[in-house]
Amino acid sequence: MAARDAGVPLRDGQLAARHADPRTTTIYDRRRQNYDRHAAYAVVAFVTNG
Repeated sequence: MAARDAGVPLRDGQLAARHADPRTTTIYDRRRQNYDRHAAYAVVAFVTNG
C-alpha cells in the first residue's frame, strides 16, 4: 500500500512483492480503498485537517 501511495505502478509493486499472480497485488490495492472509506479514517482526517 505504501508503494501505491508513493505512485508506484501496480505492476512494479507486483514484481517488488514477488507476487506471481497480479490478482494478489490488486487485493492490497482494493483494501486501501476500503480503508479510505472507513469511518474511523474519516474522523481522523476531519480532526487533523482542521
